[in-house]
Amino acid sequence: MLRTTIARTLRVNRIVMLRPYSEGATGSGTARPGGEASGDAFTKREKANEDFYVRAQERVKLLQLKEKLANQRKHLDELDAHIDELTREQGGENN
Repeated sequence: MLRTTIARTLRVNRIVMLRPYSEGATGSGTARPGGEASGDAFTKREKANEDFYVRAQERVKLLQLKEKLANQRKHLDELDAHIDELTREQGGENN
């Protein structure tokens, strides 16, 4: 009796150990029939929040680039003015 109980327990444990876990077995990562668009309200809200965050980060980066571009243009204008001044001093242009 003890021997059959031990043998049966080992057989059941061996089957469980040999069976790999699938995504569906854990309950995570299961695909929805209609895709992501048919998700529940929580999924839709999370996607909207993520999209909002991404757009906000892109907006910040764009503003930083615009500011950097304006500074570069200002610097180029200053360099042009300096070049014009040097050429006038040397008599290169008659303005």
